[in-house]
Amino acid sequence: MLFDEFDLNPELLESIEYMGFRETTPIQEKAIPVILTGSDLIACAQTGTGKTGAYLIPVMDHISVKRTGHTHMLILVPTRELAIQIDHQIQGLAYTLNITSLAVYGGGDGSGWDQEKVALSKGADIIVATPGRLISHLNQGYVKFNQIEVLVLDEADRMLDIGFYDDIMHIISYLPKKRQTLMLSATMPPKIRSLSKHIMKSPVEIALEMSKPADGVLQAVYRLGDNQKLPLIKSLLADNPSYASILIFSSTKKKVYEIVRELRSKDFLVKGISSDLEQKEREETLAGFKAHKTRVLVATDVLSRGIDIKDIDLVINYDVPSDAEDYVHRVGRTARAEATGSAVTLVSKADNHRMERIEKLIGYKVTTAPLPSFIADTHIKIHPHHPSQKKSEKGDFKKRRNNKFRRKRTSDRNDK
Repeated sequence: MLFDEFDLNPELLESIEYMGFRETTPIQEKAIPVILTGSDLIACAQTGTGKTGAYLIPVMDHISVKRTGHTHMLILVPTRELAIQIDHQIQGLAYTLNITSLAVYGGGDGSGWDQEKVALSKGADIIVATPGRLISHLNQGYVKFNQIEVLVLDEADRMLDIGFYDDIMHIISYLPKKRQTLMLSATMPPKIRSLSKHIMKSPVEIALEMSKPADGVLQAVYRLGDNQKLPLIKSLLADNPSYASILIFSSTKKKVYEIVRELRSKDFLVKGISSDLEQKEREETLAGFKAHKTRVLVATDVLSRGIDIKDIDLVINYDVPSDAEDYVHRVGRTARAEATGSAVTLVSKADNHRMERIEKLIGYKVTTAPLPSFIADTHIKIHPHHPSQKKSEKGDFKKRRNNKFRRKRTSDRNDK
């Protein structure tokens, strides 16, 4: 379906076309008409299917016509990365419109507080916020949310996973009871339905391709030991020079920087990103990756959702995610918007049960790829201070001591 088939503001349609979009995605085709009617909505669709545009376009159309002069829409999100991404998309759609927005999030150097205060007290058209930072402003008493007409909970499942339920309910207590509420999610756990009963009125439900990677993702797993992971990644990077944008997910911040050190190359740039970085550094790192100045970005799960970078060629799961749903979101970073891409997962023996859970969730077995011969032939080396090595050394000591004792007894008997 084409966007111009909707009865939208011509200036908004011009902005949509300027951003390079003409046809709707399935979630947009189903959600936009519902939102235009003013109904509450629960929409469930996988990462990268255009959920953000599905609610921004109809609401911004309404703002552009009504020109309310107060904060019209509040969007709550789990991470600052997602807040920034959505704010950028709003700015793109508002290219030909006089619509104001601001992202409200913590983690920076504090310099944005005053700007946020002005927007929240005087009323930007759209506020995108993380719950914790927004509550800090609400507690000061100057936030004007009494005329908000639309509340959006984006990545609602992740916000509940993080533990934002009480914060969400606290924020909602400042909003008018008469409003439109939209919940967007990649999954539909029972707690989403429980929350909807408290904050929504007869919501329309839309669910598309739930919990499955996009068809354009070529998936594979490598069965290997932990010491073989980095050699394999180096091989993948060397053998695929056409892959200009590679994203590696690790389970811990410590591993992120260990991987970065090992992959550093004179031929291309490798960078790491985690919550240890200041917000400005994180934004600069993401910008460099987005502009293809950085070939390899190593990240923690902070980026598995809320990063909108197109044309990622390869996603590597250095560690199998403990939550099967996170696999879908990690893999969803490639093959976005019907493009194609590759995703490989490195599975050690201890991770087999996690991979089984993932395969049960997505409904099929992921192809096991053969290891390159030079990696398959390597043996696992044990560090000299590894517990198993100490046990071995202890056994060797006992054996040497017993042999020495036996030799002494034999010598004593011979002397006799």
